[in-house]
Amino acid sequence: MDERFAIIDLGTNTFHVLIAEKQHGKPIILFREKVGVKLGKAGINQDLIQADAVERAVAALRDFKLKTDSFQVSTVHAFGTSALRNASNAPQVIEKIQSATGIHITVLSGPEEAEMIYYGVRSALDLGDEPSLIMDIGAGSVEFIVANRQGSLWSKSIEIGAQRILEKFAISDPITPHEIESISVFMDQSIGEVDEAVSRFSPKKLVGSSGSFDTLSDMYCQEKNIPVRDTDSETPLTVDFVRSAQQRIIQTTREQRMRMPGMIELRVDLIVAGSCMVRYILEKYKINKIRVSRYSLKEGALAMLSK
Repeated sequence: MDERFAIIDLGTNTFHVLIAEKQHGKPIILFREKVGVKLGKAGINQDLIQADAVERAVAALRDFKLKTDSFQVSTVHAFGTSALRNASNAPQVIEKIQSATGIHITVLSGPEEAEMIYYGVRSALDLGDEPSLIMDIGAGSVEFIVANRQGSLWSKSIEIGAQRILEKFAISDPITPHEIESISVFMDQSIGEVDEAVSRFSPKKLVGSSGSFDTLSDMYCQEKNIPVRDTDSETPLTVDFVRSAQQRIIQTTREQRMRMPGMIELRVDLIVAGSCMVRYILEKYKINKIRVSRYSLKEGALAMLSK
């Protein structure tokens, strides 16, 4: 049997597992799964992982371990991101997870996370020769990368994720105009280095990866009756649709959003801050074309491990 290995992404909201097998030197994905763990809930801005979140994390990784064992995986690569990068009790949390599951966790720095995301996006779609602005909205951090098909030209990981924003501004249901303005001011104060990079490289396209972009694209595909397959590495989305969808999202309650075609429970809360952030970036940098990569950190890790 060819070598099988697993990649686990311990995100601040969602944990992912991807199981692959090398066949003739090329990785083939055999299995993928995601589960909402909400590792950063009620503690993300205090740099603390709450006890109930630790229990959810242990339960999720125990389940992932059963999956990797059933596939006879020889090596597991598990990566912690923003919550584990910043929490004061992260060493104790990691020790508890590792002792309960036997899974060793490597905590990524911001630059390492951005690099993996770049490789994931590059695996999903052809970036072309012109620079694009890649944006990966996590619950804890947001990665900005200016890149083309040749390589990453600039990158920055900033701790302004959707869960941080929801809790920092105690977002109402539905969100208020004042809270939306507060998000914009917070973004203005937080992304000065992105401003400099955009000014320097002049990207004309936004390439989104991860949760909020996936949800917006799913909503678009549902509205336009476009079929989406699990194997798709890129799915469609337009700037005009982002604007209209964001307007609907900010005017609705959680219960109403759950009834929107394309919405899933895993993202119904974070999409409020996420959609505001996407629209903010599109308008701030006057970008009129958007693409959505279904690949992000875990697929980037797969590409880097397979080199």
